[in-house]
Amino acid sequence: MTDVDSPNRPRVRADLAAMTGYHSPQVSVSVRLNTNESPLGPPDELVKRVAAEAANIAWHRYPDRSASALRQAIGKVMDQPADRIYCANGSNEVLQNLLLTYAGAGRKTLTFEPTYALHSHLSLTTGSITVSEQRDEHFELSVDTAREAVARHRPAVTFLCSPNNPTGVLESRSLVESVLESVEAVGGLLIVDEAYGEFAPWSAIELVDEERSVVVVKTYSKTWAMAGVRLGYLIGPKWLVKEMEAVTLPYHLDSMKQAMGMAALDYQAAMVDRVNAIKDERVRMAARLEQLGCHVWPSAANFILFRPPSSAPQDTWGELVERSVLIRNTSSWNGLEGCLRVTIGSMEENSTFLDALADILGQS
Repeated sequence: MTDVDSPNRPRVRADLAAMTGYHSPQVSVSVRLNTNESPLGPPDELVKRVAAEAANIAWHRYPDRSASALRQAIGKVMDQPADRIYCANGSNEVLQNLLLTYAGAGRKTLTFEPTYALHSHLSLTTGSITVSEQRDEHFELSVDTAREAVARHRPAVTFLCSPNNPTGVLESRSLVESVLESVEAVGGLLIVDEAYGEFAPWSAIELVDEERSVVVVKTYSKTWAMAGVRLGYLIGPKWLVKEMEAVTLPYHLDSMKQAMGMAALDYQAAMVDRVNAIKDERVRMAARLEQLGCHVWPSAANFILFRPPSSAPQDTWGELVERSVLIRNTSSWNGLEGCLRVTIGSMEENSTFLDALADILGQS
C-alpha cells in the first residue's frame, strides 16, 4: 500500500479536492511580460535607504503589531485617517482576511466574469459559496445585470476589480455606486480591487465613508515597483478595519516590510513618472497591435488584452516563448477564448515583443 492509499492519511476538504493552485508560468526567457510587474525597479536612493534601515531594526523584537507608523504614512499620502487603513502581506492577504471576516461557511461571494481569478479562488479556500455572473461581449458590466445579480444571490461579499484584470476595463463611478446601493440593500460588503488603480482616471476611494459598506484594496506591487516585498493595504470604514483585527495573525507584518513601505512613500514623484511612462507605452503598444490585425480591448491598467488574428493563441504564445518572450495565455479562462494578455514593459521589452509577434504573424 502506498502513502497515497493509506487510510490514515488526512484528506483535503471535499470542496478543495479538485482545486489547483493559482500560479503564473515561470519560464526562463529574456523578456517576461506575463505578471503585470513594473518594468522598472524602485529608485536607487530608495534601495540604499532600505538597506540602511535594516541596521536600525531590533531583530530580536516582534514588529509593531498594528503597523501604526506605516498606516499613518499611507493615510497621509492617501488623505485618509490611519484608522481607515489596514495593511497585510500583499493585497491577496488583504482580500483573504476580508473574506475570513465577512464571508466563509454558508455565505456567498459574487464575481462578474471574466475577472481576477483569485477572488473566486480565495472565496473557495475560505469556505464561501462562490457564485458568478457573466459580463457582456465587450467585457462590460451593465447596471441592470449587476443589480439583478446582487438582489438574486444576496451575497455577503461582492467583488469589483477596477481596472479589471485581465481585461483592463475600468468600471465607471456610476456603476460602482449602483452596485454599492444594491449590496447595502442586502446587508453585504462591496470590495473594489484597485491593484491597477494608479493607471486609471478615478478611484472608488472617493466613495469610502463610515456610513457605506465599501472597501478599496491597493498594492505596492505594481505602481510602487515593489512586487518582491509583498505589501498591500485597504482603505475602508473604521469599523471594518477594527473588525478585521480579530482574524489577523499576531505580528503578521514584519519590521523590514513596514520600514520599506514607509520609505517608498517618500518617492511618490518617481512612482508617478513610472506610471506616466507606462501609460505612454500602452498607447504605442495598442496602436501597433491593431496594425498587426489584433483585436485590442481598451485598457486602463498596465497590460493589454488582445486576440491575435487567424492564429491559435496557444500556438502564438508558444512561438513567442521560443523567441524568449513570455506573455500570459488567457485563452482557457472564462469568456476569454482566443485571448492573450501582455504586460506593458520597458520600451525595449515592448519592442522585442511586438517585433516577435509581427514575425509570427508574417508581418515583420
